[in-house]
Amino acid sequence: MKTQNWKELESPLSDSVLKTIEELNFPYMTPVQAASIPLLLNGKDVAAEAVTGSGKTIAFLVPLLEILQKRSEKWKPTEIGAIIISPTRELAVQISEILQKFLNNIPGLKQVLLVGGTTIAIDADKIQAGANIIVATPGRLEDMLCNCKSINLIACVKSLEILILDEADRLLDLGFSATLDTILSYLPRLRRTGLFSATQTKELQQLIRAGLRNPTLITVKEKPNISTPSNLKNNYVIVSAEYKLSIMIDFIRHKGINLKYMIFLSTCACVDYFSHVIQTMLPSIQVFAIHGKMKSKRYKVFNDFRSTESGILICTDVMARGIDILEVDWVLQYDPPCSASSFVHRCGRTARIGNEGNALLFLLETEDAYVEFIKKNQKVDLQQIVLEPSIISYENCLKYMRNLQKQDRFLFDKANRAFVSYIQAYNKHECNLILRLKDIDLGKLAMGFGLLKMLRMPELKGKDTTNFEEEDIDINLLAYSDKQKEKSRLEKLKVFQNTGVWPKTQKRKCKQTEPWSETKKRKIEKQENRKRRKEKKLKQKMSANMTKKQKRKINEQDIEDLAKDIALIKKLKKKKVYF
Repeated sequence: MKTQNWKELESPLSDSVLKTIEELNFPYMTPVQAASIPLLLNGKDVAAEAVTGSGKTIAFLVPLLEILQKRSEKWKPTEIGAIIISPTRELAVQISEILQKFLNNIPGLKQVLLVGGTTIAIDADKIQAGANIIVATPGRLEDMLCNCKSINLIACVKSLEILILDEADRLLDLGFSATLDTILSYLPRLRRTGLFSATQTKELQQLIRAGLRNPTLITVKEKPNISTPSNLKNNYVIVSAEYKLSIMIDFIRHKGINLKYMIFLSTCACVDYFSHVIQTMLPSIQVFAIHGKMKSKRYKVFNDFRSTESGILICTDVMARGIDILEVDWVLQYDPPCSASSFVHRCGRTARIGNEGNALLFLLETEDAYVEFIKKNQKVDLQQIVLEPSIISYENCLKYMRNLQKQDRFLFDKANRAFVSYIQAYNKHECNLILRLKDIDLGKLAMGFGLLKMLRMPELKGKDTTNFEEEDIDINLLAYSDKQKEKSRLEKLKVFQNTGVWPKTQKRKCKQTEPWSETKKRKIEKQENRKRRKEKKLKQKMSANMTKKQKRKINEQDIEDLAKDIALIKKLKKKKVYF
């Protein structure tokens, strides 16, 4: 990946930036850095697409810092010169950590990290303490711009020199659309803008929305028609639904428990359940779990996994983008991702910055068409490997899963939720033309989850589940290990046995039951609908007033004409006029 030396740039870099680059041990620029940095330094807007792990963070941090340092006027304590927006808090924290290494050698500039998890007042205090660069997630930045009364952030960003959107394709997508539009409306138009992602948007309308004026489009690929790093080996394996987990466990044991693995699952409930199962089956290796609903715990788990020498991180696609974890040996995609672009981002958690890496996709026998789809849609070639299922491993795996549920009803609930969430997610899959729920043997799938009893749900109505082998057990006898929960369950069970009706649990009001971006989108839609209704009423009122005025005018004219006619008749009678 050697290209150009940092000292060979046309615009020489400052000593402080060069010193940090040397400390980070990046002697040469990667292709995306060599292409992007000179353009941003020369005042151009850039939309850069490069494979994962190619050094995009340094590609925008270096010119950002050079631009801020070269301003003739000294930056005021709360004058914001640069904003970096990323879609997830983990990525924002990671960018902030790398940026801080540069700022340690640049005493004149300070940064602030705005990612939620604290009150707006606390974040406002951070800015008042001094900040020239903001690293933020979209939701928190919008909150600070719109709802913060203790500091006027809108005034602070008037001198903005450069805006960076990291993982820009996701930020410009519908999920963040309304939020990003609000943020952009507060920022000055005369600025430099950089979009960076592994799967970049090239739609003109999207680039214009982001504020790019005549942008330079950069696409860096190591090989033509390949969108993943050349040192990444992409593999897939075809498995039967009931053997899927046992084959993965055997694979990890065979490759070695002293390696680092990332396992991607399709839903939060699947992460919750299988993390318990895998930890029980592989007790000698550390197992970490992360998904989007964990909120405050996420960063601690992420940091623990980054610092460990070996372990398994089980996660959803919340960890698929931009996250830089050193020495991830294998990325295991237990389920095909919900969007095709996420496939590339998942794979990109390994083989970063010139290191070698491996990825393995687990496909069911009915999902083999996905290989050709990914080849055409994402330009990724997958090599098939054959992993033979072991009946002994499968039986042990099933035994472990079912014993966990028998020991604690809490795991029984998790298993059922995981299965339901998987079915529902699969039914709504982006590639549901080739990944069809009706093609899957749902009995074998339920065995793969280790269910004790087959569930009743609309998606299973009329489906063949003959390959499911129920456990001979009364599920009412399964107890929670938590004494308080078990006491509550037994009370409800007693009511059910006496009345035949299970008492309803009083639902607590949830503060948030859907993604923040969707809530915001709905709120904006309601406001717009309300505005349209008001405008319609105003137009109707104005129209009615106009009609009344016209009627009034007509009536007055009629009266005037009538008076003239009467006067004329009187003259005619007195023979003062003749016809």
